[in-house]
Amino acid sequence: MNDEFSPVFVISVAAELADMHPQTLRQYDRMGLVTPQRQTGKQRRYSRRDVEALREIQRLSKDGVSLEGIRRILELERQVQSLQARVAELREDVEVARMAARGHPDLSRVFAAGAAGDVVTLARGQRPRARSQALMVWRPTRALGR
Repeated sequence: MNDEFSPVFVISVAAELADMHPQTLRQYDRMGLVTPQRQTGKQRRYSRRDVEALREIQRLSKDGVSLEGIRRILELERQVQSLQARVAELREDVEVARMAARGHPDLSRVFAAGAAGDVVTLARGQRPRARSQALMVWRPTRALGR
């Protein structure tokens, strides 16, 4: 898989692509600004995403932002991305709940424990046999087929 997060560049190539000295990349790694993946032998491997981050660090530095300021900016950007992903998950959960409330057939299954302790499917509104008191309603956390 060769996507933007795949670790493909050794430090010398990443430094050249970012127009920086390899020692600068090592310093940024120690500071946690850009953390490349490690291969066997502890060799750093940078992804295209890492190189983009290095270029952004260089741009911010040229604009007069301190390294501590850059670290904080990158931290806040990661936090925003994480929160955006969580909002997307919650929106999907709300949509699943709406579908279930409308009686979508794939989202309203009811399960119970059978007499032998196995799981049995029940029709909506049906109760388990008298010997079994356990009842569980299945509600998926993600929409099906996505």
